Amino acid sequence: MSRVRRLQDYAEFVGPEELREIWSLVRHVEGATMVHVNSTRMGGGVAEILEAMIPLLNSVGVSARWEVIEPLPGFFSFTKALHNGLQGAPFVLRQEQVDTYARCQQLNASRLDLNADCVIIHDPQPAGLIRHRAEGRSRWVWRCHIDLSAPDPVAWGFLRPYVEQYDASIFSIPAFAQQLPHNQFMIEPSIDPLNDKNRDLDVRTVQDVLERYGIDPERPIITQVSRFDAMKDPMGVIRAFREVRRREDCQLVLAGGGASDDPEGQQVLAQVREEASHDPDIHVLELPPESDLEINALQRASTIIVQKSLREGFGLTVTEALWKGKPVVAGAVGGIRRQVIHGFTGFLVRSVEGLAYRLRQLLHDPSLRQALGSNGREHVRNNYLITRHLKDYLLLLLAVRYPDADITDLAGAGHP
Repeated sequence: MSRVRRLQDYAEFVGPEELREIWSLVRHVEGATMVHVNSTRMGGGVAEILEAMIPLLNSVGVSARWEVIEPLPGFFSFTKALHNGLQGAPFVLRQEQVDTYARCQQLNASRLDLNADCVIIHDPQPAGLIRHRAEGRSRWVWRCHIDLSAPDPVAWGFLRPYVEQYDASIFSIPAFAQQLPHNQFMIEPSIDPLNDKNRDLDVRTVQDVLERYGIDPERPIITQVSRFDAMKDPMGVIRAFREVRRREDCQLVLAGGGASDDPEGQQVLAQVREEASHDPDIHVLELPPESDLEINALQRASTIIVQKSLREGFGLTVTEALWKGKPVVAGAVGGIRRQVIHGFTGFLVRSVEGLAYRLRQLLHDPSLRQALGSNGREHVRNNYLITRHLKDYLLLLLAVRYPDADITDLAGAGHP
């Protein structure tokens, strides 16, 4: 497990000037209280971010807590369908689902401690808690991590009345923003370079992980790390790999796990295993939530990292791969497009054929792989480390505390 970090631990990655900027913000919000609420303690990018962010916020003087909702039977099946609908899949709403969602919000509102200066509710699952907001000066913010650029009208029609009651919303990229009656902020996700998933590893540790899973370190390795979700298109990755392997000797690793709020995961995993069952060069690895070190090792051992998402809020597995200096070939969707700069940090693709073409190109060009990987690491260093994310949350606290003020004045000249 990664130990709790202090802000100064990140100086080697971002430099002292970045840390000074953060401390200049801290003095305006020190002692503020913040609570984050999401749907699962382990599994998925939101939980990973909060696991690192909550202690870091506390280390700089913001009293931050993390609450997790408890589901009722059928709740996560509904919210998974809602999640897919918000990302554009056809969505049908039934009254019993509406009732289950409302009861679950009421149940959790009575058991969670939501008393804080700033309450940040993550994604659709706990969004309905806003209906049970207590009187007071708390500012409530809805944080959307998913691709909301083209939602199914029924899905967004269900969620929108809840979101409109918040004081503000946060989206990962501008394309996800909606017409809402309150301020909207853009805060991109981040990774922690010091946790077990991203810290440097010695060669022996990487080799041990490859041996454990029967992966040949002498042959090129193409890897996709993600939840087993149809929107990650693992079947498309397999088809592209088989096209590449007609001419290239290589291996495919599909590694990931599930999350308690994603009941479709086991079904997708079963389909992937069936498709790969007679192919010894395809390694399908179901990893438990505490497998950060193993994921780190698999990414570091890989020749190329793939993320062929059909929809994607951001794609932290892409961020992780870029940080490790790996070339990435990924779907041209959502937040991936802000990370993979086509031809500079990796390649964006829109089809199985496009993925196969770029994989062959990279397998034949080690110097290109090295250049893309080097550029990608610097792109992450400059934009997607947790220190930048911390700064964004401190600015958010200022913005919701002083909604009528100029935030640049608050951060620069100071505010009482």
